[in-house]
Amino acid sequence: MSTNAVWLLPVTVCRITDFLGKQASAALLERAVAAANGAMTPSTIDGDKVIPDVRRSRSCWFAAPELLEAINEVREAVEHMLDVSCHDTEPSYCLNMHNDGDFYRAHQDNDGVACTDRLLTFVYYLHGTPRPFQGGELRVFDVPVPLTPEKTATWGDRTWRDWEPEHDSIVFFRPTVWHEVRKVICPSGRPEDSRFAVNGWLCRRPKLPSSRDAAS
Repeated sequence: MSTNAVWLLPVTVCRITDFLGKQASAALLERAVAAANGAMTPSTIDGDKVIPDVRRSRSCWFAAPELLEAINEVREAVEHMLDVSCHDTEPSYCLNMHNDGDFYRAHQDNDGVACTDRLLTFVYYLHGTPRPFQGGELRVFDVPVPLTPEKTATWGDRTWRDWEPEHDSIVFFRPTVWHEVRKVICPSGRPEDSRFAVNGWLCRRPKLPSSRDAAS
């Protein structure tokens, strides 16, 4: 066997189409468009950093209780498929808008050092029909594993699968997975023609201080 052999392990992604249904998704899209014409701000990384070479989009807080209810209904099945437990978690999410030229370079939502409370990533897509933009796929990278100790995996060894940002679809994956948002092409440039996504996580709840901690 060649010392350059690499085993490429595909990443499991749970994708559900027609997630909320025609009426509920239309209502949510209407609220997203209203938000896009309001006070959205440039998206950040590492908490509060705006780095346009890495991430270019706009974000805002967004209430979507119907989405959280639907996620809760499928959570057990998703946990089984992804082999993750989301018991005693709380959601954290926002609305993201990608317009012409916007993107998000390859990254992890939980790199083992930062954001380690994130146990499950979800992305719910919204857009007008017919789709008013091109691109914007979610690219999920496979995991390269060398088959011999002589080989070290490099970024160039990775392969991937692209997932279309289809309206009223949702994807779930582990937050440690490398992924990116491909560049969006939106000729009109109008906010209402954007690629909308409710991005979020189910996060481990903070531990409450014990009586011993409180006394120390």
